[in-house]
Amino acid sequence: MSGTGVFLDRDDTIIRDKNYLRDPDGIEILPGVPRALKMLNERGIPVIVTTNQSGIARGFLDEAILADIHGRLLSLLLKQGARIDGIYYCPHHPDGTVSAYRMHCSCRKPQPGMLLKAAQEFGMDLGACYMIGDKPDDIETIHRVGGTGILLRTSVMDMHNHSADFIARDLPEAVSWILEDMTP
Repeated sequence: MSGTGVFLDRDDTIIRDKNYLRDPDGIEILPGVPRALKMLNERGIPVIVTTNQSGIARGFLDEAILADIHGRLLSLLLKQGARIDGIYYCPHHPDGTVSAYRMHCSCRKPQPGMLLKAAQEFGMDLGACYMIGDKPDDIETIHRVGGTGILLRTSVMDMHNHSADFIARDLPEAVSWILEDMTP
């Protein structure tokens, strides 16, 4: 699968959204996530998380706390036999209260900066990659680089205002669709 990778949003894709999660002990992995990640891991497909973390720009948490949260997430998944190969985050927001992070940037989704950086570091062909997320911005991000977008159904999403290539009920269904799509 040379050059292929799967990008995942974090909140409401692999963990329950806690509205600016600030405590590593607050991580709640969504059902089926470890199994879905293992399916990708077993096929040697890089699994990359890309997440907007405007809570840093808004002063709700700092990058050290975010590192602790991500460290615990990786540890919890490893205990269940699943691996995430990389986590990229955008700490910026144009309306942030922390001046160092108050800006427009090229990494905040739907801008593709995080994907471009990961593709370079992991040797991926973005046109052969997939993105799974719960918001239309996730789909727009991967479409900007020629990849395929899978939207997860949520109770708050507008099912008519998206350009997803596939809509899945959860991460396991999304991963199954990707693996089938990749089979010649």
